[in-house]
Amino acid sequence: MVLAFASSGAVSAESVSPQETGSIDQLPPDQEVADTVIELAGWIVATKDSQGYPFAIIDKAAAQILVFGGDGRLRGAAPGLFGSAVGDHTAPGIAGLALREIPGRDRTTPAGRFIGGFGPSIDAGRVLWVDHESAVSIHPTATGVPAERRAERLASPSPDDNRITHGCINVTPDFYERVMQPTFERGGVFYVLPDKASLAETFPEFAKSRATTERSDRKRAKASRN
Repeated sequence: MVLAFASSGAVSAESVSPQETGSIDQLPPDQEVADTVIELAGWIVATKDSQGYPFAIIDKAAAQILVFGGDGRLRGAAPGLFGSAVGDHTAPGIAGLALREIPGRDRTTPAGRFIGGFGPSIDAGRVLWVDHESAVSIHPTATGVPAERRAERLASPSPDDNRITHGCINVTPDFYERVMQPTFERGGVFYVLPDKASLAETFPEFAKSRATTERSDRKRAKASRN
């Protein structure tokens, strides 16, 4: 994995092994973490946007979930399964529908910043809610529908087959027990990157900061050439 976090909040893109960070790495071998994820994580820590709570960055396009403690240190990274429909919206009233009643176009994992935590559900017991209003939670992969091959999809090296759920997010039972449960026992913040929407729409403050940094970098580069 190409991600390291210092307690000061500084972010480095140098290669760090799971043993060195003390984190649990279940991502496929040699799979990269997007620059946007690294930059967003650094911004969250630097601005204290999670207010000291643990947080997760969820990259739907790469089918990755990265989990951080309140100190900004990486606790784990793993593949995930997401809504079968590509999109970032939440359909009105979807929380009141049974899974079979959700239209295919609305089986999305919504993008945005969500404050979540463990709580009761109607039919699945205690779950880790990402966003209760849109009925999106994170839970371990179930084997109830063998034809969906959810465990196999998580284990595959490509993110192309990871869109299968009704909108919820699945991880392996091992990752859920070892990382998700202890990290978010008292709640946390979830940042879900968009499929179609812009970063400016989804995370306006982060996008503004990123644009400012890019302008500063261009000015410095121009000055160094003069």
